[in-house]
This record gives sequence, structure tokens and C-alpha cells, in this order.
Amino acid sequence: MKHGGAVYILTNKNHTTLYVGVTSDLQSRLNEHKLKKYPNSFTARYNLDKLVYYEAFHSIEEAVLREKQIKGGSRKKKEDLIRSINPDWQDLNNKLLD
Repeated sequence: MKHGGAVYILTNKNHTTLYVGVTSDLQSRLNEHKLKKYPNSFTARYNLDKLVYYEAFHSIEEAVLREKQIKGGSRKKKEDLIRSINPDWQDLNNKLLD
């Protein structure tokens, strides 16, 4: 049986660094980022825990394909993607909890 997935973009408070990730459980993964569960990880080292973009998919395979597509784009393309749904770069983590 296939499980759903999500692709997401995190940044830090000054929006200087972007991280594109994929997961089958977005809320749990975001909690890991916020708690710095993996202290030597890229996201922990650069304090990337602000969710500014995400897309949900019916399968993890679809999410992985989309992650690769986003990662292959320029920073400008990533910023444009974020602004398309989140023009003020607000932390969307709270919207997931609603």
C-alpha cells in the first residue's frame, strides 16, 4: 500500500538559507527540525525551522519527484514558489495545526 507524502521548504528567521525536504509525516518531521533532533544536520546548523512552503501528495513517490524538481531550480525559482502561496514568508507550521 502506498502512503502519502509532502515536500516542504524551510528557512531561518532572516530567510538567508533554504532547505527543501520530503517526508511521509510532515508534522512529525517539522517537530524534529524544531527540536534539532539531529544536531549535526544541515537544518540544525543553520537554524532552519520556519516552514514557508509545502505541498501534499497521494504517494511518497510523487513527493520525491517534486522535491527533485524544486531542488533542481534556482534560488529565485524557490523564492517565487514560496511567494506564490506565502507572500509574507510566514511560518506555516501553525496552519498545519488548524
